[in-house]
Amino acid sequence: MAARIVLVPALALGLIGGSVALAGPATASTTERGCTVDPLKPTQHHHEVDFRIYVDCDGNKTVEIRQLRFEDDDHGRDDLLGKSTFEESFGPRDDSVTLHSYWDVPKKSDHNEVYQLVSFRVRSGNSDNWSDWTRWEKSDVARIHDCPCSSDSAPGAS
Repeated sequence: MAARIVLVPALALGLIGGSVALAGPATASTTERGCTVDPLKPTQHHHEVDFRIYVDCDGNKTVEIRQLRFEDDDHGRDDLLGKSTFEESFGPRDDSVTLHSYWDVPKKSDHNEVYQLVSFRVRSGNSDNWSDWTRWEKSDVARIHDCPCSSDSAPGAS
């Protein structure tokens, strides 16, 4: 699988100045301390975009996820659309969940291309001992059309 390089302004990652190069496979998931997090390809739902995140954890885990949402710009720097943080706790059994993060995407043309980056950390039980943050993983890029319809009926939605 070929790696993609993404330049993200370091300020968007909570750092100071410059850009950071991120490398990862086109479809990426990372496992840390028994939890796997996968940034899924965004999907269109009417006028909103769902930046979904799949999370699968062994029992008795809490995962904290950072999400950055971007509009892919072919002519320069990608535009940061927003950022969110999620915390999901899992009971004694192994379990999985898909988190849904719905957002409006500003219309710049008849279509936009969007993606997300996620990073996470894990703790076991009620411990205060969190793992280090994982590297940022990029979802596939989705083309979002200016259309008041769901992704099931959107012409050319991908």
